[in-house]
Amino acid sequence: MAKAEKAAAIAELKSEFESSTGAVLTEYRGLTVAQLKELRTNLGENARFAVVKNTLTKRAAGEAGVDEQFSELLEGPSAIAFVKGDVVEAAKGLRDFSRANPLLVIKGGFIDGKSMDASEIGKLADLESREVLLAKLAGAMKGSMANAAALFVALPTQAAQLAEALRVKREGEGGEAGEPAEAPAE
Repeated sequence: MAKAEKAAAIAELKSEFESSTGAVLTEYRGLTVAQLKELRTNLGENARFAVVKNTLTKRAAGEAGVDEQFSELLEGPSAIAFVKGDVVEAAKGLRDFSRANPLLVIKGGFIDGKSMDASEIGKLADLESREVLLAKLAGAMKGSMANAAALFVALPTQAAQLAEALRVKREGEGGEAGEPAEAPAE
């Protein structure tokens, strides 16, 4: 590879690192071209899966300010899933594909500049999607507001019931509805 081609490849990788919300590093040894195509399709529009050269990737990661721990994982045939959207969705896609194709090994990655190992990527894949989590939060907030509204309605209702009970008690003691009960004679 000529020096100009290397510089262009490094610049492209650096750009990918800087514009991505996360990247997941994998080893793809033994996967066929058809399997890699299937993986790219499964990752969807949010992620770009690229086979990379380790030396160029290390330089690009260093220039992009990616954590050094990520660079240490660059050994053997490497490929990176650059994620520009929901990282959880991409992690799930990679995990599911690696379960069906054990030759794909997730080495680690980084999200928002923080390095993660393979087990942390697995935990991330176990999370529910952003939309589901937002829906649960909205439901919890709606429930809290409904409880607050019921509480605010209950207070005046209880006060009115108490006033009615006092009125009935006064009438039962012989007083008129609008008159105070007579004080007992001494």
